[in-house]
Amino acid sequence: MFSAVSAIARVFRTPDLRRKIFFTLAIIAIYRLGAHIPAPFVSFPNVQACLAQTGSASEGLLSLVNLFSGGALLQLSIFALGVMPYITATIIVQLLRVVIPHFEALYKEGQSGQARLTQYTRYLTIALALLQSTTLVTVARSGALFGSTSVAECKALLTNDVWWAQLLMIITLTAGTGLIMWFAELVTERGVGNGMSILIFTSIAAQFPAAMWAIATSRGFEVFLLVLAVGIVVVALVVFVEQSQRRIPVQYAKRMVGRRTVGGTNTYIPIKVNMAGVVPVIFASSLLYIPALIAQFNQTPDANGNIPGWVTWIQQYLTKGDHPLYMLLYFLLIVGFTYFYVAITFNPVEVADNMKKYGGFIPGIRAGRPTAEYLDYVLTRITLPGSVYLGLIALLPLVALATVSANQNFPFGGASILIIVGVGLETVKQIDAQLQQRHYEGLLR
Repeated sequence: MFSAVSAIARVFRTPDLRRKIFFTLAIIAIYRLGAHIPAPFVSFPNVQACLAQTGSASEGLLSLVNLFSGGALLQLSIFALGVMPYITATIIVQLLRVVIPHFEALYKEGQSGQARLTQYTRYLTIALALLQSTTLVTVARSGALFGSTSVAECKALLTNDVWWAQLLMIITLTAGTGLIMWFAELVTERGVGNGMSILIFTSIAAQFPAAMWAIATSRGFEVFLLVLAVGIVVVALVVFVEQSQRRIPVQYAKRMVGRRTVGGTNTYIPIKVNMAGVVPVIFASSLLYIPALIAQFNQTPDANGNIPGWVTWIQQYLTKGDHPLYMLLYFLLIVGFTYFYVAITFNPVEVADNMKKYGGFIPGIRAGRPTAEYLDYVLTRITLPGSVYLGLIALLPLVALATVSANQNFPFGGASILIIVGVGLETVKQIDAQLQQRHYEGLLR
């Protein structure tokens, strides 16, 4: 305990590191302030009354966006879209590297090429923000933001719905996304950790106290303690798996470069158990939301007053997260997307070719194609437990929804706990590395 306190004290005794931490905290404070400032022509009393009576009733993708915005989406604040447009744009640009050779060439150019890709990601973020803000304003205007509810306040969220008022709201929400993106880049350059990851961490962590208090008030103190105990176990499990990796030994043969002898070193290729991170969970949530979205726009009854059968089936089985069929499809989609994402982000053939180019080889495995086949074999086997682990963690909020009546933003599970632990570990490692540069003794032991 004393060593941990002394390590934290060393952080604040280092002027440069202290300045970076305070700068990061200032950006976080501004970001959270913007999450509570309503957009133009939004009836703040009606929004708060609707939230108080219905809670976070939105489900599926809308629930995920609300989670990543720190609850700002359902409050219709100026930062309502949060970091979701940037996350989506980043994933799209990463996937386009597989199908567009120019993007792959830019990625391999190094820093200049990746700067171009970053610029493309910014443009795509603004385009997605325009699209998502238009959708959000339309849904809020129709009174369907909180789903099918009889609360009168939920039908009158906007004070003015003329075209120029809607246009101003769309521009404001898009500008808010651009401002968040700038905040993230400032934190990356002048603060601690990856800026966008820190803002995502802040958005999710901000909802933890409210989610835990909701469980305590609705289910009692005993259930609260049980959830807290489960949360500690889940966090320990996530930390263990996120730190787990398979290290494949690599040896480099000695060779002459001019008058110098290079090579002759031993290293390893770290293959993480969870190489895909939280992306498969986002993919699966988005894909499962599509049927519900299609059904929402096809609820017009026929001449006999009956809603189409397929719409009723989707509303019964693919809308509520506590249904076993929904859970099974969610789990299978996460497993499938994990294999898909790992396959496009880790190329065994490219790694084997790079090793062969610099004289590297895996002991007992021939260079070239046999090395690529071996890497693919190891990757396929280690991805299986990683995908199952992701699926089980993602199912925790749905199980909580069915057992303790918690909402789908249950704090100890799904994308929230994966991001919280992942960003926390990475940020602590960066602080530790900077401490070791100055004091030869860091936070971690």
